[in-house]
Amino acid sequence: MAEARRTLAVLGAGKAGEALISGVISARWREPDEIVATARHQEHLDGLAERHGIRTTLANAEAAEGAGIVVIGVKPQDIESLLGDIAGTVTPEQTVISIAAAIPTALIERHLADGVPVVRAEEVLSSVGRAVRVDEPYMDAITAVSGSGPAYFALLAESMIEAGILLGLSREISTDLVVQTMLGTAKLLRDEKMHPVELREAVTSPGGTTIAAIRELEQAGVRAAFLNAIQAAMQRSKELAKG
Repeated sequence: MAEARRTLAVLGAGKAGEALISGVISARWREPDEIVATARHQEHLDGLAERHGIRTTLANAEAAEGAGIVVIGVKPQDIESLLGDIAGTVTPEQTVISIAAAIPTALIERHLADGVPVVRAEEVLSSVGRAVRVDEPYMDAITAVSGSGPAYFALLAESMIEAGILLGLSREISTDLVVQTMLGTAKLLRDEKMHPVELREAVTSPGGTTIAAIRELEQAGVRAAFLNAIQAAMQRSKELAKG
């Protein structure tokens, strides 16, 4: 059994929580027996235990009790209930880390005992991927751009796959082409440090196929739609934070 101070409790281990668990184990920052996770459904917990070898429980207070680090990963609509569960359990000797979207750390602090540190820890988050440090007021923008970002890319991928099918490709081939194209593009932007404009211009020949497609996208207002959509996501994040 892991020492209590080494225990990492992940409360609300959904997609983000499981990604954190996987990253922490892969980075050897914690061993599986040093992690305990909670969720609303036993079936999901059984899957977490099977995939990662961690301990699980339906009881948030049980998971949080004595854990050195308590990670809060629930959705905004579930935060009040979770904090009610653990308010009498978490002590100032523990550290609470929030990965919950749209929830400011100040709101969490108000529900816990005085002196309980509530942070967004870079060391833990870096075990999953790249972490950036911003001031708390910018967290709504982070949620809108990155937290909701996978859905934007998924929608784009879905649209491109359907277009390939419309043009006569099988769903399997169209999906493989789109996924590999997105992966290759992401690697160029990240690893080669290419600016998006530079990359777009590199594959856009005068009078060619790409510029014809770009013209259609611009005329359809795709760029403005993304700006408006992400701004709407940020506004919704602010509304959720206010309850």
